[in-house]
Amino acid sequence: MKYRQLLASVVLAMVLFLFPLSAQAASSSSITRSAGDELKGKDYSNQNLVAIEFTNVSLENTNFSNANLRGGVFNSSLLEGVNLHGVDFSEGIAYLVSFKGVDLSDAVLTDAMMLRSVFDDVDITGADFTNAILDGLQVKKLCNQANGTNSKTGIATRESLGCK
Repeated sequence: MKYRQLLASVVLAMVLFLFPLSAQAASSSSITRSAGDELKGKDYSNQNLVAIEFTNVSLENTNFSNANLRGGVFNSSLLEGVNLHGVDFSEGIAYLVSFKGVDLSDAVLTDAMMLRSVFDDVDITGADFTNAILDGLQVKKLCNQANGTNSKTGIATRESLGCK
């Protein structure tokens, strides 16, 4: 009985050694749907871009106003000067993103995960951040300028950020 177990173990080890299983690692860069400088300054306003993914791209001065970006992903991307007025970015992910000079007015960002992202000189008038996850320092920075009420959800920006 012991010999059978030993023999089975040796045979299994040889099979795995001779015919290894392929390993596939997940990488955020493997989900890129678009890349390159050709995206700078594009007009995606009023478009349905549900679950679109942008990884390691520069989207400077791109217009996404009133677009449906629900469930979208911005990973390690530069969004300087981008127009996100009125977008629906519910359940979206923005990880390691630079939001500098961005218009987020009247945007719906409910349940969005926006960790390690930086918000400098942004317009968040009427933006709804309900249940969004942001770094604490960024929330404090946004609370200093938070005002208005979102036209779609009726939620005040200060309330959605949990400002005191």
